[in-house]
Amino acid sequence: MLLGYDPPLRTRARALGLLASSGLIAFTLSACSSSSPASSSSLSAKQQGCTAVSDVLADGPDPDADSVGYAEAQVLPLGQLKLADATLAHAVRQLDTAYKSFSSTNGAKGTPAAIKVSAAEKAVNAICPNAAP
Repeated sequence: MLLGYDPPLRTRARALGLLASSGLIAFTLSACSSSSPASSSSLSAKQQGCTAVSDVLADGPDPDADSVGYAEAQVLPLGQLKLADATLAHAVRQLDTAYKSFSSTNGAKGTPAAIKVSAAEKAVNAICPNAAP
């Protein structure tokens, strides 16, 4: 800007209008193109529950390397889940109980406890594909 130069009112108004509309466009684009995940209110109770169960079951030792340690690591977190979907909540309670039994038998293969774990994992996976190992 030149010292002592005063642009006409029309030029200043046009510049302010352009600046305001650019800001509005930028705001609109940032609101519409958000890269954040879907809000929890847009997810169903089942989807929210499946995410929670998958998160819990992803923690702990590798189930193939240490099946007893894995089962023991899941008992407390599974028991603390508050699931709104009744079918999923029932399947998770069964899995929690199966893991407790499996841990108490020290992970013996072919026992009723091991069979219950397998059945309970299948029941959870039927509701939430690939959530359980």
